[in-house]
Amino acid sequence: MPKHITVKKDEKESDHLGQLCTALMCVRSEEEMLRFLTDLCTPAEIRALTERWHVAKILNQQELSYRDINEKTGVSTTTIGRVARFLINEPHQGYRTILDRLSRKNADGKDKTKNSSTKKRASS
Repeated sequence: MPKHITVKKDEKESDHLGQLCTALMCVRSEEEMLRFLTDLCTPAEIRALTERWHVAKILNQQELSYRDINEKTGVSTTTIGRVARFLINEPHQGYRTILDRLSRKNADGKDKTKNSSTKKRASS
């Protein structure tokens, strides 16, 4: 586990966090993840995670003020500020890593779709 992660309180808690990370990486589908999160989290915790992820995607894609994002999503400006801080300033770069990975994955998928439709047209 990276040394700059500060959620751990002691070695035992750090071990538990590492085990949770390993469990999350074992999930094989969106449906499995939803089932796991439903078991692991309360509805309020899932809602909070969902809101933060939604805000991270908005902050990554658009130049909106916190107030505009609040009006669009209903998420508090405090939460929006926290997500923005972790997206932009904090060393963890968890949001950035996943947003970039998903962006590359989506671009690759679009390229493959484009290439296959171009090949189909060329062979017609």
